[in-house]
Amino acid sequence: MDITESQRVLEQRLLELEGRLAKLKRDAAQEHSSDSAEQAQERENDEVVDAIGVETRDSLAAVKAALQRIEEGNYGKCMQCGGDIAADRLKVMPEATHCMGCAA
Repeated sequence: MDITESQRVLEQRLLELEGRLAKLKRDAAQEHSSDSAEQAQERENDEVVDAIGVETRDSLAAVKAALQRIEEGNYGKCMQCGGDIAADRLKVMPEATHCMGCAA
């Protein structure tokens, strides 16, 4: 996968993550039921939504960082050893920051 293709994939992922985060924010802003049994279930759901929100924000940050590396000309370089990140790894995980050796 070349850098142009990686950038396209990352930009698409960015849009998906931003959409997911907006939906999570809408879900979190909904009013709770007045029924206490339903409130308990809704609170559990809120915890799940919060956890998904944290994961989504982390993924969003990783994708934005990868796009920034593309702009800076550092994309595909391991942040630990400076070596190349394998194209197959970037194809599967375009936001990868480490080569397989350093990731292990």
